[in-house]
Amino acid sequence: MSTFTIFLVLIVVVAFLLIVVIMVQNPKGGGLSSSFGGGGTQQLGGVKKTTDFLDKSTWTLATLLLVLILLSNVAIDRGTASLDSKALDPDAQTTQPLPALPADTGNDTATPVDASTEE
Repeated sequence: MSTFTIFLVLIVVVAFLLIVVIMVQNPKGGGLSSSFGGGGTQQLGGVKKTTDFLDKSTWTLATLLLVLILLSNVAIDRGTASLDSKALDPDAQTTQPLPALPADTGNDTATPVDASTEE
């Protein structure tokens, strides 16, 4: 298994976890804590801390996803092909053969439109 494949699997797992964490949150601030009946008071280690946990886990997973994507670029196998530009190479061949045109058979099927017959 190549390094890029490992990075790809990690990216998919982190992306899935990020989707799950985002879907659990409520856009109006209630989220998971409101489903457990959290009142207006701050509870020590209770459900009111879940919004902080979900917020921190969202940022952590998003940062981890960005880092994994950037690191996977380093792990891509580029092979042994030269990456030099042929436009900057003075020894590069500048003339290329033109593609061959089809032979003219003489029986043109397209008929021109006569402008005098149109209304």
